[in-house]
Amino acid sequence: MSRAETLPFVVLGNPDNRRVALFQAALGELGHAPARVVSWLDFLRDPSALADALAGPAWLRVDSFGESFEVERTLLRMGWEAARHVDVERVEPASVDALAYERGRILAPRQLHLGFERGLGQLEGVLARRPDVVCLNEPASVARLFDKRACATLFAELGVPMAPPLPAAPSPDDLRDAMTAAGVGRAFVKLSCGSSASCLALFARDAPGGEWLFTSMEVEGGVKRSGHAPRLYNSLRPRRYRDRPTVDHLLAYLLREGSHVEALVPKARVGGSYFDCRVLVVAGEAAFTVMRKSRHPMTNLHLGGVRGTHEELRARVGDDALRAAYESCERVARAHRCLHVGVDVMFEPSGAHRVLEANAFGDLLPNLERDGLGVYAWQVRALTDGRWPAQP
Repeated sequence: MSRAETLPFVVLGNPDNRRVALFQAALGELGHAPARVVSWLDFLRDPSALADALAGPAWLRVDSFGESFEVERTLLRMGWEAARHVDVERVEPASVDALAYERGRILAPRQLHLGFERGLGQLEGVLARRPDVVCLNEPASVARLFDKRACATLFAELGVPMAPPLPAAPSPDDLRDAMTAAGVGRAFVKLSCGSSASCLALFARDAPGGEWLFTSMEVEGGVKRSGHAPRLYNSLRPRRYRDRPTVDHLLAYLLREGSHVEALVPKARVGGSYFDCRVLVVAGEAAFTVMRKSRHPMTNLHLGGVRGTHEELRARVGDDALRAAYESCERVARAHRCLHVGVDVMFEPSGAHRVLEANAFGDLLPNLERDGLGVYAWQVRALTDGRWPAQP
C-alpha cells in the first residue's frame, strides 16, 4: 500500500487515556489527520457508535479498555449472565451500580473478562459487516492473547520454548500434589485473563523455613478465621506471605478464577538483578526491546523494575541468544492477526530463552525510539509503507 492509499484512522479506546494521546501525537508527527476516537464506554453500551464512526474504508486500532472505572463497571454488568454459570466471584448488576472506585481493588476478574469477551463479540459483529475496514488487532486474536493457558498451548505447538506448565489444579492442596508429582519446588500462578502483573503469584514449597507466596496481591486486614473474605487489591509493592491461611486463601482465589500454572525457570541476572525483556513485534518484526531489571523475579516496571540498556542486554546474553529470542517472539506474533504484539521473554543463566507470555495491548513503551520514530509512529509507518498485513 502506497502512501497515497493510506486510510483514515479510527481508534476504539478510552479518550482520556495516555495511549490514545500518544497515538494521536504519532499521527500528527507523521502528517496524518487525527484519528476519530470512539470510547469503549459508548461502544459497549451501543455498538452502533463504532459502526457510525466507520463511515468508509479505515484502519481501526483497538486499544486497551483499562484505566476506566466506568468501563470496568460496564464489563462487570455484561459478564454477569455468563458468570452465573461458573464457580467464580460474582457481582450482581444491582451491586455493580453501587460500587465506588477503589484504586487497585480486585473484583470478580473472571466476570469482568467474560464481559470483555462479550464486547469483543460485538466488535466482531460490526467488522463482519464492514470488510472495507482493516482492523489492526482482530478480536479473535485479542481474545486468545488474553488467555494465558491457550497461548501456552499454542506457543508450545509452534516450537517456542516455554516454562513447563502444570496441570490444572482446583485447590491449593491439588496444586501442592501436582508440584510434588512434577518435582517442581516453585511455580508461578497467573490469572489466565490477567495483564500488567495483575493477580500474579510465585508459590514456593522448597524454601528454607517453609512455604511462602510472593505476589502482587494485597490482603486487606489479613485473612480472618471466621470465614469472612477480605478485600483483595493489586499492589505496586509485591509482598511475601508465609502464614498458611493467607497463602491458601490467595491460591484458592486464583485457581477458582482460572489460572495458568507453570514451573519457575530461574532467570539470568545482571549486576545482581533479575532481568527479562518486553519485545514489541510490529508487522512481524521484533522492532523494540525493553530490558527490565528487578531485585525480585517480577520485573514489571510499575512493580519497581527499572530499564536496562540494549547494550547491557547484548553484553549479557550475546547476539546469537538475542537473535534466537527475537525469532521466537516473531513466531508468536505472526500467529495472531495483529499489527503489534508485546512478547515477554526471559533468559536462563545459560543464555537459553523462554517466552513468558504475549500481550494484545503491550505497546505502551514511552521514550523509546528507532530511527527517530517512537513506538506508535513506527506502527503507523509500517502501515503506510505496506509492511502489514503481511502476505501468508
